[in-house]
Amino acid sequence: MLPTSHATRLLLLILQLIKLDKTLGNAHSLCLDLTIKSQSRPGQPWCEVQGSVDTKPFLHYDTDSNEVKPLGLLGKEVTATKAWTELSQTLAEVGQELRMMLPVLKPHKNKTRGPPTLQAELCCRREAERCTGASWQFSVDRHTALLLDAMNMKWTVISPGDTGIEEWENDQVLAEYFRKTSVGDCNHWFQEFLEHWEERLEPEPTAPTLLSSDNEQSTDLQLMAWVIPSIFVSLVLIGITIRNHRRSRTTQG
Repeated sequence: MLPTSHATRLLLLILQLIKLDKTLGNAHSLCLDLTIKSQSRPGQPWCEVQGSVDTKPFLHYDTDSNEVKPLGLLGKEVTATKAWTELSQTLAEVGQELRMMLPVLKPHKNKTRGPPTLQAELCCRREAERCTGASWQFSVDRHTALLLDAMNMKWTVISPGDTGIEEWENDQVLAEYFRKTSVGDCNHWFQEFLEHWEERLEPEPTAPTLLSSDNEQSTDLQLMAWVIPSIFVSLVLIGITIRNHRRSRTTQG
């Protein structure tokens, strides 16, 4: 039987490993990809949305049917939630809001004809039961033009292509609207969905692509700096205790 001190250190080590796994290995991302057209042919939607969690599709929405449809088991498991109803209503509102912005945009310089098409990707990320990232990515005619880190309210102009979309970074009201739908609404929906998805989702295998705030990154680094050395020290102490215990038994024998 192990000495009491040995068992105590082993228990502490196990608890630290559990905490490390919960904090650093349980990240999930929810993304909504919207495609908005100023004009559409009869029978074709002017807005389509594809929703995914950890790149796995779970919903589809279009203005032609005006219905949010679940995809796969992930979608079916959350259709009865309050968050699903709220998400359905918000998608229609966001689509309409973005469509109203299309008339002031010009087609990308590489597009030869036709009105511009706007693509918008809303993503939020949760880890260790908290929101650790929220962002918007805007593209015009499939060319990434503008990014918004909604956690820090920081715009980044990528390649506007003379479309005029870069003017959005000067619109504080617009930025606040995007922040509300990402840090607020998206994070709220995701929190409720995860209660139903927890056992179906595996932790993200790679570093998340979402933008994270400097404070969140600092907190994670501080946690790693504290936990990892503690685990190493615990292993060393356990090894020393076992060695000393064996020596003591050999001497007594």
